[in-house]
Amino acid sequence: MPIENIQKFVLVLLYGSLVLQSFTLLANPMNVNKKANFAFGIFMFLWSGYWILDILQICGLSASYHFIFLVRFLQIFTPLFLFFSVVFFINPNYYFKKRDLICLVVPFIYLVLLLNADENKLLNTITLLIAVAHNLPYVAIIYYKIRKHQKRIETISSDTESINLQWLIKLSLLLFATIIITVCYELFNAFIYKMHQNLVMDLLFLFIVYSTFYHVLRQKEIYPVSKVQLEDLLSIETESEEKTEKKKLIPDEDFEDLKEKLLTLIDSQKPYLEGDLNLLKLSELIGISTHQLSYLLNNGFGENFFQFINKYRIAHAKKLLISDTYYKMSVLGIAFESGFNSKTAFNTMFKKTMGITPSEFRKNQKEAGSTEKDNLHGFSNKSF
Repeated sequence: MPIENIQKFVLVLLYGSLVLQSFTLLANPMNVNKKANFAFGIFMFLWSGYWILDILQICGLSASYHFIFLVRFLQIFTPLFLFFSVVFFINPNYYFKKRDLICLVVPFIYLVLLLNADENKLLNTITLLIAVAHNLPYVAIIYYKIRKHQKRIETISSDTESINLQWLIKLSLLLFATIIITVCYELFNAFIYKMHQNLVMDLLFLFIVYSTFYHVLRQKEIYPVSKVQLEDLLSIETESEEKTEKKKLIPDEDFEDLKEKLLTLIDSQKPYLEGDLNLLKLSELIGISTHQLSYLLNNGFGENFFQFINKYRIAHAKKLLISDTYYKMSVLGIAFESGFNSKTAFNTMFKKTMGITPSEFRKNQKEAGSTEKDNLHGFSNKSF
């Protein structure tokens, strides 16, 4: 099969996938992350516009000047919808503000230049550069926002693996890499050698599209709570020690009593064994607000909620890993028994705490036990 036909097939598959996936997200059959999935669906639909002219050419159809102009203009909004989908993932209660209008400045400049770029090669080149460069600051802002989100959710959740939006970090980095590659490719075409095949780039985009769709469909609600509870959780930010010391949420005379009450609750009821435990649930158990509990953990234990709860989970898992009763249980089973929701999260947290994986820890303990038994056996033989 000629490489031209393979490329045409990949282009049709790429464009069709983006359009189909965008409508799937807009329909939102799972009824989760409504605002975020809507914005992400528009992002994927606009993203498909980068290949629509190639598809028309493959079909033997010609595009009018006005259609090409509309496609080029709409493409400038692609990173905006990706950005706002991230905003809505992080904060489903987000409402547009006047300051968000700054996002329309570049599209307005782009529109003015595009209207005058028809017969002007310089303006046409500038519009192409703007269309590419416009993506870069949004990629950087998305990366920053998600990193900030990942730190914040550790203050309210004991399991962050499914809500840390790490897949969006990977997407932003992949988009950044493909933008750089695309620019280099176009410069190579313009000044060195004109290449007519984009198969490798199209295959790369196809991989990004399918991997992105896989993750966005699996993304569950980050805050499956009521609107009032959500606002309460979102208001809890990671603060420096100086700020928390200045703003005392718990009177000094009650501080030590609450610490003791929390430790007693942890030891007696073992709430850390619940996989969906969050700051809200633990605060209800101890009878204080989420802000007060966060303050208590930060100032009384020097830890955030995620660190505090998973410390107990790891300690519990260590007991099970060396227990004769659980020696036949798999590492995954130990993870679930200890309050973790996946083997990956368990392995990551265990290695971060202990420096080795759970399997290595269990193996080392068995070898140490065998060595001790051999030593005792040898000693008893010598005594006779």
